[in-house]
Amino acid sequence: MIVMPLGSFMMGAIPGESRNPFDIYGENATRGVRDVNEVNIIPNEHPRHSVEIDIPFAIGRNEITHAEWMHCVADGGCSHNPDHRALRPDGYVALGPTHPVVDVSYVDALEYAAWLNSLVGADVYRLPTETEWEYAARAGTATRFAQGDELTPDQANFSRASTEHLRQRQRPEGMAELVNRWQPVPVDELDAANAWGVRHMSGNVSEHTQSCWSAQHLSVSRSSAYLAISKPYQECGKTVAKGGAYTTAMDGLRPARRISPVEGYRRSFLGFRLVRVLTPAAPS
Repeated sequence: MIVMPLGSFMMGAIPGESRNPFDIYGENATRGVRDVNEVNIIPNEHPRHSVEIDIPFAIGRNEITHAEWMHCVADGGCSHNPDHRALRPDGYVALGPTHPVVDVSYVDALEYAAWLNSLVGADVYRLPTETEWEYAARAGTATRFAQGDELTPDQANFSRASTEHLRQRQRPEGMAELVNRWQPVPVDELDAANAWGVRHMSGNVSEHTQSCWSAQHLSVSRSSAYLAISKPYQECGKTVAKGGAYTTAMDGLRPARRISPVEGYRRSFLGFRLVRVLTPAAPS
């Protein structure tokens, strides 16, 4: 795990940050294509607001792997044996032990965290809140992605086909520099680390967070407040997942992007990573 520096950041999207031309999000969506000069604002990524990280934490360098998950299954801590395959155009392929675990829900992830806490004898591991997740993903940046305004296929695992679909007006000739992998890659593959050393925060698999879904950001100013809001909800219907996946267009890999899986939702593009809560240093 990697210890995150304390600090503050701007959570959410800058107006016009998304390059998605389809107006399909929010109550007032037209379900059509935006005008080329229209500023794209996806309501659930706003309002952009400052958040202070006031709870020290470390976050997993990588997503939880299938091997790590199966240790929990073997020990009786996790009840679900996931379908560890990806569906490619040529059929299903089996994934390996160092691929991220997939086909696990928010509820499954809570089981894993509870099992890990039972091993260490303390309630220190949990899913990140969406605030903690986005802070770690941005790594001190304010660009579309932690690596800049564009991603290369060496930096992240995402879908060329989906990206070309969204960018067809800007790049009608296609985007031959991208690739379709059609499946997750092992957690230690690609040059996928951001400036703080956290890997695959953009792409590979989307990641569950502890936060319940909201139609817009709650706009509280401290990470402890986001945690207090998320803590009571073990059954919140829909939760927030972040990061995008190998099936996702580049635009969906932005740290600001949010999706809303229901709490029992299991899919081959959904996984998770954990945070560990740290004890604040005593004043000198």
